[in-house]
Amino acid sequence: MTDVTVILGSKSDRDVAKKTIGIFDKFGIEHEVTVASAHRTPSRVIEIIDEAHKKDVKVFIAVAGLAAHLPGVVAAHTTKPVIGVPVNAELDGNDSLLSIVQMPPGIPVACVGIGRGDNAGILAAQIIAVNDKELEAKLYDYRKELAQKVEKDALSLFE
Repeated sequence: MTDVTVILGSKSDRDVAKKTIGIFDKFGIEHEVTVASAHRTPSRVIEIIDEAHKKDVKVFIAVAGLAAHLPGVVAAHTTKPVIGVPVNAELDGNDSLLSIVQMPPGIPVACVGIGRGDNAGILAAQIIAVNDKELEAKLYDYRKELAQKVEKDALSLFE
């Protein structure tokens, strides 16, 4: 069983995906990562989605820059949640961001900030945690760690 399938639009998106993988490793989330292009290998994208369904995937993450159609193409072929991660390839990533968030009615794609593969991983974990109390507890502890770091930073601000 694979919890999350991560699809990169190109190999150049791997640094963003490494942030996602780091989150999955931290929380013990089963995942697969591959590369497929919405424009250059559309049939491969569909094959990946079909295979993921057979493995009972819970969430898809699609990382894409430029025209960034990959998240929308994935969403068009599944009813599972799709998280789009825009990449700063051109125009400061704004072109990718807008391509991902401006989906037509009925085919939603969740979207995190430009280059925020880590937030995509957290969002996927939160979706999975709806039916996984152990993961939910891990996420709660993670939030406490984040808060403690801020408190520590506040105390050391002028040291």
